[in-house]
Amino acid sequence: MTLGLMALGLIVIYAIGPMRANVLNSAYGTNYGPNDFFLGQLRSVALSIVAFFLAFKVIPYKYIRKYAKLIIIVALLMSGLLWILAMSGSSLAKCELGECRWYNFGPISFQPAEFLKLALTIYLADFLARKREENEIGKWKEFWLPLLIVCGLSLGLVVVAQGDLGTGVALMAIIFGMLLVSEVSFRQFALLLAVVLVVAVGAIATSSHRMQRINAWLDTISGAEVTDSTYHIENAMLAIGTGGFFGAGIGNSVQATGYLPESINDSVFAIMGETFGFVGLSVIIAVFGAILFRMLSIAEHTEQNDRRLLVIGVFSWTLAQVVVNIMAMTGLVPVTGITLPLLSYGGTSMVFISFAIGLVLQLSCYTSREVIKNEDISSRRGVRGTHYSSRRRRA
Repeated sequence: MTLGLMALGLIVIYAIGPMRANVLNSAYGTNYGPNDFFLGQLRSVALSIVAFFLAFKVIPYKYIRKYAKLIIIVALLMSGLLWILAMSGSSLAKCELGECRWYNFGPISFQPAEFLKLALTIYLADFLARKREENEIGKWKEFWLPLLIVCGLSLGLVVVAQGDLGTGVALMAIIFGMLLVSEVSFRQFALLLAVVLVVAVGAIATSSHRMQRINAWLDTISGAEVTDSTYHIENAMLAIGTGGFFGAGIGNSVQATGYLPESINDSVFAIMGETFGFVGLSVIIAVFGAILFRMLSIAEHTEQNDRRLLVIGVFSWTLAQVVVNIMAMTGLVPVTGITLPLLSYGGTSMVFISFAIGLVLQLSCYTSREVIKNEDISSRRGVRGTHYSSRRRRA
């Protein structure tokens, strides 16, 4: 299913890439070739497949957990260094629309916030599992203080320093999703959630850019006249509506010719709606749903607590990005600038979420299943467990 979504995204980028190149060349005087975006996406898919199989078959999870602290430290340092480089005006920091979120290495760019999502998931899985083993869940000095420091730094470097609220939403989903299954008391969980919500509302209310997006969303759902601020949402919904039941077909997108902003990135779901119609979008949503359901099934049958937490973290990460992106493109929430996993253009995002899904697939080899009492497994020809699976009988 993961590879299928990658292939579908590659096909769509191939179809609309030349249109995107023409738009950028005309608006900004760039010199993109008609196949540049397709070749860039093809490179991203190739790297993502390598990352996927490295996590699935090559790198044992026990080694990844062993270096969980080092991984989160490196991720935080990389995000902090980017902020310093941006403040100093260094050419190593790549900035777009006033926000500096990428390292610039010539033809290659790297977004450390995507690495931070993976690093935080790995770290929290190890941290929460250790604290449960040590019976320190809920204690202030041993549990909450280090947790708040790491999570606070992560959110601060992404939301405040980089102005990336979309990635901040994904990070918060990872944090709260993993805390929800970590035996933290409901009172402490609810208190932390309330504090974060208050801080989030304050961050939005004190930012003119974010308030503009909120007002644009409210204008859209109230049916107000189209303005510059509502342009993105209006054209996204127009693209989906134009697709009708079966879509306009590959290569026939009108919105990709320059009407819909970020057609190959954040708005790719709307372009797919125009291309494949209601039926196509239903299939895409169903595939994402199947992937997420499979992750929950793996978590349910994983005995080790740290591995179960990791799977829940990847599930929360994927769910947040899928739901928020689709809701933004259909006018149900304000536009937040969050990519659609495996389908949107961009190498860093696809590589790290592919690595995370590969880890989940690796851990699925270590799940256990209960066998029905008195069932003779040897008589079930063709039905065998994985090489690493363990089976236990009911008493």
